[in-house]
Amino acid sequence: MKTVYETTGTCSKAIVLDVDDATGVINSVQFVGGCAGNTVGISQLVRGQKAEDVIRRLEGITCGMKPTSCPDQLAHALRQMLAK
Repeated sequence: MKTVYETTGTCSKAIVLDVDDATGVINSVQFVGGCAGNTVGISQLVRGQKAEDVIRRLEGITCGMKPTSCPDQLAHALRQMLAK
C-alpha cells in the first residue's frame, strides 16, 4: 500500500510510504524536506524491515527540544497505515 503522511512538528513536511499489504514489510520510504542525510539514511535502514519492528524502534524519539522527530513521525505514519 502506498500513502503520503503529512508530518507535524518536524522540518520534513511529508513522508511517502510503500508497505507490502500482505507481509507488512517496508518497500520504500521517502521524506519530503528535512535533513537530507538523516532522512535518506533512515529510509535506507528501514527498507526491508517489518513496519511493526520499525515502530517499536523509532516511536518516541525526539529532536532537540521538539516533542517529536522525523523517525517518530515515521513511526506514527506506519502505525496509521497499519490501522487501515
